Order: sequence, then C-alpha cells, then structure tokens
Amino acid sequence: MNRICELAQENAKRHIYIRGTSVLGISLGLFLDSEGIGFDGFIDRDQAKQGSIIYNDYFCVDISEIPADSFVFVAVSSKRAEKEIVAELQKLEIDYADNLQDEIKECQKNEELFLKAFFIDRMKYVPDLKHPKTFNEKLQWLKLHDHNPLYATLADKYEVKDYVAKKIGSEHVIPAYGVWERFEDIDFDTLPDQFILKCTHDSGTFVIVTDKNNFDRQAAKETLERSLHVNYYDYCLEWVYKGVKPRIIAEKYIDTLGKPDSVEYKLSCFDGKVGYVTVCIGIAHDSFDKRTNDSYDLNFNHMPWYASYKNSGKDIQKPEQWDELIELSEILSAGIPHVRVDWYIIDDIIYFGEMTFYTWSGCADFTPPHWDLILGNYINLPETAD
Repeated sequence: MNRICELAQENAKRHIYIRGTSVLGISLGLFLDSEGIGFDGFIDRDQAKQGSIIYNDYFCVDISEIPADSFVFVAVSSKRAEKEIVAELQKLEIDYADNLQDEIKECQKNEELFLKAFFIDRMKYVPDLKHPKTFNEKLQWLKLHDHNPLYATLADKYEVKDYVAKKIGSEHVIPAYGVWERFEDIDFDTLPDQFILKCTHDSGTFVIVTDKNNFDRQAAKETLERSLHVNYYDYCLEWVYKGVKPRIIAEKYIDTLGKPDSVEYKLSCFDGKVGYVTVCIGIAHDSFDKRTNDSYDLNFNHMPWYASYKNSGKDIQKPEQWDELIELSEILSAGIPHVRVDWYIIDDIIYFGEMTFYTWSGCADFTPPHWDLILGNYINLPETAD
C-alpha cells in the first residue's frame, strides 16, 4: 500500500476523493482512515447515492461538485468503468491515480477491514466487530473468530452426508451417486435417468436432469464450472468454505423439490438449541416476489418479522414431524454458537438439506429492523475462539 500512502501524502494539502462506492472504494477509505490519512468523501455517478453518507461522515457527491484542485483515487473493479472514469477526469483536468486494484486487494488481506467494507456496502453502516450486538454483526464476528475445523466438513455438501448419517441415520440423507473434481470426469453411464448436479462448496447453483439422454450437457458444464471457480471465503469471508474442496456431486432427483410450491424448513440453532423455524415456500434463491419465508417460535406462533423474503400471508399448517425436526436439528447443531439446519419432508420422511453458518452472509435485511437486535440476543459468542 506504499503507493497509496505516498500519493496521499503528496496531495495532503489538496481535497482528496475516492471515485467508487463499492467494496473496493470503501476498503480504500477504511485503509486511509486506519493510516490516519484524511480524505473528503466519495464520488459516484449514481444519483441515488449522491448526497448520501457512505459511512461515518463521508458523503457521496457528483464529480461536478468537487473543487478544481482535488485529487481522486479511482477505486473500481471494472477496467471498462475505470477507462471511462479516467477519460472524464482528464477532460475536467482533475488529477487522479488509477490501476489501484492490486494495492487495495493487498489492503483487503486485513480480514476485519475487508469485512467492514463488505458490510458497509450491503448494510450502509459500520458494524461494531469489537462488541457486536445485532444478529448480523455477530455473524461477522463468527466469521473472524470461530474457526472450528469441523465446520468445513459440515459445509461440504458431500462430506456432510456421511456425518449426518452417522449422527441421526442414513434414512434422513438424500443419496449421492458420486463426486468428481471436473465435469469431464462424470461417468454419466453409471447415473440413473434423473438426478441433480451441484457443487460441494457452493450455494444456489444446481442443474436438474430429468432425462440424462436429452439435456444440454454444454450448458450444464458451463454452469458448474463457473461455480467451481467461486469461493465464498474470497467473496465475503465465509470462513467455513475456506477449506472446502470444490467438487461436483450427483444427488437423487426428488420431484417435489425445486418448484414454486416446494416447502423447506430452516431451523436456526444456537448452542444446540432451536431458536426459531423458518418455513420457506418456493424455489431456493428465487426472486423476492416468487418465494416466501414465515418464521415461527417453538410453539408454532408466527413471529412478526421477515428478512428480505416476505411472509406468505398463508395459513401454514404445523407439520406432524415438528418435534422430530427440532430434535434432529439440536443433535446436529450441538456445540455450535449458531448454525441453521435445513430440511425437507418428503412422503412423511425428514430429509437433511444443508447446514448454513452465516444466514444471508450476515447481511439480512430485517423488517422491522429492530429484530436484528432481538435475534442477536439469541447468539452467545464464545469467550475464546481461534
């Protein structure tokens, strides 16, 4: 980061701005703060951001509003956008520094700084990572400090199957037909006519195959290979994925899943005790207007909040397997400060879905907002952590 510090010191008597308000730009701002280097604010062409506070007292303005003698750090990830910004600055005869991506990425190796930038970009305020209180803040703290090696196994969609089978019985595990490191390694001749392909380390990417002799293999290959190159640790520091090996698995196809009326039960657990249950109707990761989430306490009383996905407004019936869902979730979540255990009920049998450690990556948009603090009280952070 010497180049950035040197440029800031050289231009210390001028007005300094950061062009870019995404994670990259915010990371640069936080770094300057940490070095005691003052700057004036942010610049963005998005009119919705102009006039608003990016974080603390740093406002976002239009480029036309900055003084003529300003110096601008260009902090955007897109080379095309950077080229357009540089051309605009040159036309206005404003001094600038570009090609800062490598220096800022070096700064982002400070995990706490990067997490703050990620959180500010999503939630629009600075998280308290020293004394976290809200649900979202505590999940960020857990990313930084709760590094139990077991979590990598529980987050791996293939390895967790054996773990769950040993803990609660194989009858609750959706069968896997195989696991491969590359799409080219999949032996389709050994697979049944119908199956689902997904990655061991990913969330939300899958390929449904209802006829293995008549599906677009090239499209499936492209989808899964994109997923193989995604690492949630790099994107938002979800620590549990750092040690998960990217692979492709084939699972049994279940006709009732992946449809607009599919039902999923997500049990949020705290130190091995279920705190609340969210009933999800619709296709996982679908748009906010096509999927609903309703949360209930352990007595199946509807809780008056939602996070991003709105309530259904439907009279949802308590499943006959309610007590068993709770019992199984508490077995799997024992000894973990927070984890969400997801389930399906198919033909009256409870099937394990996955374990999620950072719901919404710790950036849940709660309505009403005060539920962020209420649910934060459910999480007891460990006194010591790695």
